[in-house]
Amino acid sequence: MTAALLAFTAASVLIVLLPGPDTLVVVRGLLRGGRRESIRTAIGVLSGLFVWVVAAAFGLSAVVRASHTGYTLLRAAGAVYLIWLGVRSLRARMLLRDDVVVPRPRRRALLGSGFGAGLATDLLNPKVGVFFVSFLPGFLPAGYGIATASLLFGAIFIVETAIYFVVLIGLATRVTAWMTNTRIRRRLDRVTGVVLIGFGVRLATET
Repeated sequence: MTAALLAFTAASVLIVLLPGPDTLVVVRGLLRGGRRESIRTAIGVLSGLFVWVVAAAFGLSAVVRASHTGYTLLRAAGAVYLIWLGVRSLRARMLLRDDVVVPRPRRRALLGSGFGAGLATDLLNPKVGVFFVSFLPGFLPAGYGIATASLLFGAIFIVETAIYFVVLIGLATRVTAWMTNTRIRRRLDRVTGVVLIGFGVRLATET
């Protein structure tokens, strides 16, 4: 069991370090609402991961993977949501002038920011569930309950992701003044928006 845990920990670190929609949505939260919103977004992402881990352990994500229709619908919903986030980031840069930040409307979308954005980004991405279903079995040791071992390995992955977010947010807050510069924020919003749309298109078109 120890060897399996060490192997999984090492392999999953590489997966966590690969930038994806989760990282982008946390960075987006930092840009738009500062450290507190990025923390709430990260908690939402971790909550989504927890749901997928439990689902994988009890076979729900295996059903999603086996059902082509269910997988396609969930993937399409996730793709639309990522593209929507990207469009919102691109629109946000249009509200910034070179000398002043134009106040945004007080209306807040249900899943547009903070915890909801992080949670939805994970739950609407079936690739996360399929990842756990396809990745975990290669490390599960013989003689242990599949559900118990899957929950343990999934917990390790969540802890690694949490540490990654702590480091990411900790480093990012040191350059808050740089990131809040209006011109730089416009560029960052543009880049974030384009990349999020790219992830959404990729999720929608991949088979």
